[in-house]
Amino acid sequence: MTNSANPTESASAPAGMPSPARRRLLYAGVAGAAALGGAGFAWWKFQPHALQSGAEEALWGMEFEKPGGGSVVMKSLAGKPLLLNFWATWCPPCVEELPMLNAFYREHVAKGWQVLGLAIDQPSAVRKFLARIPLEFPVGLAGLGGTDLGRALGNLTGGLPFTVVLGGEGRVLHRKMGQVTPQDLQLWAPLR
Repeated sequence: MTNSANPTESASAPAGMPSPARRRLLYAGVAGAAALGGAGFAWWKFQPHALQSGAEEALWGMEFEKPGGGSVVMKSLAGKPLLLNFWATWCPPCVEELPMLNAFYREHVAKGWQVLGLAIDQPSAVRKFLARIPLEFPVGLAGLGGTDLGRALGNLTGGLPFTVVLGGEGRVLHRKMGQVTPQDLQLWAPLR
C-alpha cells in the first residue's frame, strides 16, 4: 500500500525532478526567450545603422556609369530631394518595387524630386533587364562597390533593396532596409 495521492506523478517524476507540467512550462519559457532573442537580433540586423563619418560627402563626389552609356554625376543631383535605391536584377523584392518607384518619379519629378537606382549587379544583366522593363529615372551601375557605399550609409548587412532619402541640402533624412511600400513614399513625398 502506498501513501501517494497521485500515483502517476510519483511514477513519472523521480525525487528531485520537476513534474512533467513544470518541465513543459520551463521548456516553453526557454523557447519563448529564444524566440524573443532571435526576433530582437533580426530586428537589429535589418535596421539601418549609423552612417560612417563622411559618407554623405563621399556620395556627392561619386560618379556612376549608366547602362546605356554616359554617367550619372552625383554633384549634378545636388540641391533637390533624392530617393536613392540600391537594387539588383536577381532580387525579387527589388524588381517588384521598381515600377512603384518609377510611378513615384513620374508623379513627383515636376515637384523637384529625383530618383536614382544604383544597380548592384553585372552591367549585362542590368541592360537586359532595362530592355524588358524600362525605367524613366536614371540608373547607375554601382557593381560591388555599391555594396560598400550602402554599408557606409548604414546597410551593414549589404541586404537589398536598400533605399536612402536625401534632402535638398544633401543630408540623409530616411533609410529603409527591404522593400519600399506606398506608405513609405507617402511619408517621404512632402520632404524637401
